[in-house]
Amino acid sequence: MKLYEKGVYLKGGREIVEEPAKAGIEISREEAAKHTIAYGILKAHNTSDSMEKLQIKFDKLTSHDITFVGIIQTARASGLEKFPVPYVLTNCHNSLCAVGGTINEDDHMFGLTCAKKYGGVYVPPHQAVIHQYAREMLAGGGKMILGSDSHTRYGALGTMAMGEGGPELVKQLLEQTYDIPMPEVIGVYLKGEPVPGVGPQDVALAIIGEVFDNGYVKNKVMEFVGPGVSNLSADFRIGVDVMTTETTCLSSIWRTDEKIQEFYEIHGRSEEYQELNPGQIAYYDGMIEIDLSEIRPMIAMPFHPSNTYTIDEVNANLKDVLADVEKRAQVSLDGQVEFSLQDKIVDGKLYVEQGIVAGCAGGGYENICDAADILRGSSIGADRFTLSVYPASTPIYMELAKNGVLADLMRTGAVVKTAFCGPCFGAGDTPSNGALSIRHSTRNFPNREGSKIQNGQISSVALMDARSIAATAANKGFLTPATEYDGTYQRPKYFFDQAIYQNRVFDSKGKADPDTEIQLGPNIKDWPSMAALPEHLILKVVSEIHDPVTTTDELIPSGETSSYRSNPLGLAEFTLSRKDPAYVGRAKEVQKAEDAIRQGEDPVRALPELASVLEKIQKQYPQIKANDAANLGVGSTIFAEKPGDGSAREQAASCQKVLGGWANIAREYATKRYRSNLINWGMLPLLTAAKELPFENGDYLFLPDVRKAVSEKSDTIQVFCVRDGLKPFTVTMGELTDDEREIILRGCLINYNRKSK
Repeated sequence: MKLYEKGVYLKGGREIVEEPAKAGIEISREEAAKHTIAYGILKAHNTSDSMEKLQIKFDKLTSHDITFVGIIQTARASGLEKFPVPYVLTNCHNSLCAVGGTINEDDHMFGLTCAKKYGGVYVPPHQAVIHQYAREMLAGGGKMILGSDSHTRYGALGTMAMGEGGPELVKQLLEQTYDIPMPEVIGVYLKGEPVPGVGPQDVALAIIGEVFDNGYVKNKVMEFVGPGVSNLSADFRIGVDVMTTETTCLSSIWRTDEKIQEFYEIHGRSEEYQELNPGQIAYYDGMIEIDLSEIRPMIAMPFHPSNTYTIDEVNANLKDVLADVEKRAQVSLDGQVEFSLQDKIVDGKLYVEQGIVAGCAGGGYENICDAADILRGSSIGADRFTLSVYPASTPIYMELAKNGVLADLMRTGAVVKTAFCGPCFGAGDTPSNGALSIRHSTRNFPNREGSKIQNGQISSVALMDARSIAATAANKGFLTPATEYDGTYQRPKYFFDQAIYQNRVFDSKGKADPDTEIQLGPNIKDWPSMAALPEHLILKVVSEIHDPVTTTDELIPSGETSSYRSNPLGLAEFTLSRKDPAYVGRAKEVQKAEDAIRQGEDPVRALPELASVLEKIQKQYPQIKANDAANLGVGSTIFAEKPGDGSAREQAASCQKVLGGWANIAREYATKRYRSNLINWGMLPLLTAAKELPFENGDYLFLPDVRKAVSEKSDTIQVFCVRDGLKPFTVTMGELTDDEREIILRGCLINYNRKSK
């Protein structure tokens, strides 16, 4: 794999050109950049008069049952009357309704009644995971889809799709735009073809391992080109594409051909196919060149998809690799729990206790069929090792049942389950304490498999392709690459039967019924009121995190918290619970002072330690009025080195906000979507370049004239650390659109839209 240091031209879709003059290329870089597939799609969806500052309107929207309640509640509070574009509400996360009593099913009924009232589509539980339904029923060549799940990626089908926090979908529901600078486009040039036993997860992990740490594609569009694309099936391309999220890129798009045309024909939507190719001369801001024939079965060891090795490397250097993973784990786990993988070495081999093939990455038809071929005639054994397979949709499940693949799998001892995203976020197939699970799913962050570190429970996940998981299962749990399988792959033809969708999915066909009464369960709560940004701020640092990267799951855990996604205050109780359990209590103490100020009372009575802080501030800033909410706000902030990797869930920001958070301070933000979530909830996305922090956990920070700084577009914001006196330092916020500044000034997107009416 080669990463080009500078931008390159692509000539005729096949020739990479670093020196255009020598290749007879006379077209300018700026003009050639317009010939990428990505540029054409973005231009077709841009509503601004500038291709430098995009204002995108999407063709379709999609959400699942962890996110759609909050999104619709936010839009309703802002005056929603009708879904302006097709909006699909899938139910693939809160599907285990035994958790939390009736809470999850109440969310589902909320979704169904909203689909009726506002003119949407409702996909009941266990019918399809969000992204498979989108592939089967929503994607279209040249289209753009916005989803409230980070793995919203349909580029292999010619659809530019993006996963963002809920507020960005709210904007689309209110017919506003998705505002971003024109992103850079990175070409991914594929040549050759995979050897037998190598699957899409192997290719994806190889890419992630090369580009995550160096940020090569961060917030950029990955455009897959080159002759190797045609050597991959549609399912294979989809499997690679969905994992581009783990590179931290903004979106993805692929050139399309007759195999993608056949995909649309199989699904009864041939009119949605569009042939997409870059122009004769296209310029890319960077290029990743991959020889598919050189990729070997990969494994991403705990606790990140970028912690990659070939399986052969792991088996050849087992003790060294495991020791390195254990060393890295001490950073991720903060030493809160003992973690060891050395006990997984049995007779010189790595033994794992669980295999999972599931979800939007692993649950595809081709993955499961190939896995069944490897396992056919074998047994997973009667020991600790277990294998679960989750087809990504009921139509896939039905076809596997019809052609006998399902029976072949079950005969081996594998368990085949319905479409459900649970194993991907810790709500299904939770391993035993200390166990190691290998999964063809999207992430292996700490806690994604259901661990509770604060309770001393820890297990871990390694990501692999379905084929090597099957080879390992056939070997009774001992790590085995699928390249050791020398049999044949039958690849039975896929026949899509959408009868189950026709019988079970509610589709309003875009027709709203305003007389429908929305069904609200007792756990579905409105957002609490949020104040506008005051003239000055006092912030207490209530958590300080120095991990290299802090994931969304560490900011607000998934798994058992999913039952509270519709209850902002209830969910907030879990904020940072697996990373810094004292955070919620600290934030609430500070929030008492803010509540007092809003009621015109003395905040010192609510928070006595504030007295000395105010005294020091008012000596230099006598204009500070401690009981005037327009003049002064008191809240909390956290510091993290690089927060927001992973999920698009807005709750990572909104939970901090409802606990009185006014800002995050970071050296950089891991993803654009997390930073956008902060902004949309009225929180300051502050950045510091200081090598040594001028504050520490428990310190109070004073931001004088912060409202003025935001409104006047100041490059820097003055901050004082309040100790013996006022110790000054500066922070920045990075580029903000005028609308983003106004959202921060008004306190959140809800306030912005209410006042815009």
